[in-house]
Amino acid sequence: MKTENEGRAGLLHGIGAYAMWGLVPLFWPLLKPAGAIEILAHRMVWSLAFVGLALLVLRRWGWVRELVRSPRKLGLIALAAAVITVNWGLYIWSVNAGHVVEASLGYFINPLVTIALGVLVLQERLRPAQWVAVGIGLAAVLVLAIGYGQPPWISLVLAFSFALYGLVKKKVNIGGLESLAAETAVQFLPALAYLVWLGGQGTLAFGSHGAGHTALLAATGLVTAIPLVCFGAAAIRVPLSTLGLLQYLAPTFQFLLGVLYFHEAMPAERWAGFSLVWLALTILTWDALRANRRNRAAVAAAAAAAAAGTAGSSQPVEAPGPVGTAPSTGR
Repeated sequence: MKTENEGRAGLLHGIGAYAMWGLVPLFWPLLKPAGAIEILAHRMVWSLAFVGLALLVLRRWGWVRELVRSPRKLGLIALAAAVITVNWGLYIWSVNAGHVVEASLGYFINPLVTIALGVLVLQERLRPAQWVAVGIGLAAVLVLAIGYGQPPWISLVLAFSFALYGLVKKKVNIGGLESLAAETAVQFLPALAYLVWLGGQGTLAFGSHGAGHTALLAATGLVTAIPLVCFGAAAIRVPLSTLGLLQYLAPTFQFLLGVLYFHEAMPAERWAGFSLVWLALTILTWDALRANRRNRAAVAAAAAAAAAGTAGSSQPVEAPGPVGTAPSTGR
């Protein structure tokens, strides 16, 4: 019963995290007339404040000493901070400039870019279905580029920056809250300096448009931290295959907001490009679920073989039998 409740709680946390990420386009326009770079700077400053407070409450500071003693990890954290700065800044700008649908496309194609980086950087081997999905994704980008008259650069920069961010975080290998604290610590001084400079120029929006607007700018830290906390709670309670399916909730909500709420145009070529991307993701998801089932079957077969071997060793042995028999992989 406890395991079932944990799984249900993890699923709800995962849905909550991706739903919040999917609905965040409703939040950024509320921060106008602040510009995208000022909003980004506030997000960096206030995220560090809220995440630092959370770590203080949880008393999770042991990781700092280990991180400081590792120049390699510090360099990777600095790289992650730079990459996510590009991602956050472009996303905020694209939403407030009326490109919500194109931004959603970036997160739809992100899994395909992640796979491509795995091949190019980590030299991973792809299964045939994954190659098909990547090929269809490339065809989708080509269709959209022809339709736009130029490559969908917002989508591509968002997809590649977030995929690279994930790759760097994989190599750093520290927890979500801790990683965000380290990255925003790198971002903090440049962000604060920019806000001070805006104040000196007399163009700082913070504090100039009423208490409500000021509170909303400060809330950028919560908007960043709360979904991450929910995601962390989900990650330890539900299988990665479930999280892999849930990740499509965020761009789906963003796409629906762009079309139904912000009334962005969806000409035929854009529908064609999105349809190809969705086809690629369907193939990718089917292949991942099939591979997951095969892996579980292989593990179960290995466990059964080990149990049978243990039971057999307690019985009198009449004659030597064959050794080294590989367990069935379900093929």
